[in-house]
Amino acid sequence: MEALVVRKLGDPTATAVSDENSPVFLSKNEPVPELKSPTAVRVRVRATSLNYANYLQVLGKYQEKPALPFILGSDYSGVVDAVGSRVSKFKVGDRVCSLADLGSFAQFVVADESQLFKVPEGCDLVAAAALPVAFGTSHLGLVHRAQLKPGQVLLVLGAAGGVGVSAVQIGKVCGAIVIAVARGAEKVQFLKSLGVDHSVDLTQESVIPSVKEFLKSRKLKGVDVLYDPVGGKLTKDSLKLLNWGANILVIGFASGDVPVIPANIVLVKNWTVHGLYWGSYRIHCPSVLEHSLQELLSWLARGVISVHISHIYSLSEANLAFSAIKDRKVIGKVMITFDDQKSARAKL
Repeated sequence: MEALVVRKLGDPTATAVSDENSPVFLSKNEPVPELKSPTAVRVRVRATSLNYANYLQVLGKYQEKPALPFILGSDYSGVVDAVGSRVSKFKVGDRVCSLADLGSFAQFVVADESQLFKVPEGCDLVAAAALPVAFGTSHLGLVHRAQLKPGQVLLVLGAAGGVGVSAVQIGKVCGAIVIAVARGAEKVQFLKSLGVDHSVDLTQESVIPSVKEFLKSRKLKGVDVLYDPVGGKLTKDSLKLLNWGANILVIGFASGDVPVIPANIVLVKNWTVHGLYWGSYRIHCPSVLEHSLQELLSWLARGVISVHISHIYSLSEANLAFSAIKDRKVIGKVMITFDDQKSARAKL
């Protein structure tokens, strides 16, 4: 089978995946994974999501560093190809989605049936592949951890990225007043189409005066929940906008700069700082993660949320997909698709 294999750490955008010197190499002779347990399910992958974390993993800058070589990949969707003798939840032909620790950038992946979720009728499989990490992170962060309530003010940094777009949508589902921060008129216009209450274009204005003016116009005291996948100076500035008793969700550091949140200010302002590494829920709180994904799939089926796919590539074009992530060209999600899906380098 074909699979994208990380053979060494480095910049995956520098060379084509067909190049022998590329850190990420497209292998066409990987063995099809076998069913090694009676509850195992083999899935023919239809689509897999490229997340910023995958890019960091190839660079060697992610918190988890698997031994080389490894097949890249995380959340995916597809069709059940084979089942173990004791599998009771799924049959060949079922449409499923899941999250793999590694290995979804391949034509086939094997998972235990307990880790798979049936994709409801009416849900697009490519969209379902984009759901687990991005929307799962935002759902657990906003609903489970921060317990976002109607009427509260939510400030989303990096709002046009994969997790940012999901946070904006879930914030609106929760009934929050959503402020979205992004770079560029095109991204801001897209966020306005999602119904944000206020947007900040960092290429034109600074976050502090823009948000303060909006809060004053609505007679609001400040921000109740900060959703932060960016870090750096933007985090530092955003702290000046928070209410007493605010919740801070630390999602990631796309800026490359890990911010310092002063403990003395956390104490005086009664802030709660939540570190949110979504993948660790699979180990420590799998039932919480399962309930979260089931609710998200239900929302997707009912049209409560939607997945915006910015770019679609084939496995052989993975270096272009990484470039879209690296160059901040993405609004929403970047996907790798298999089978009869055609490449679409331009936005859909």
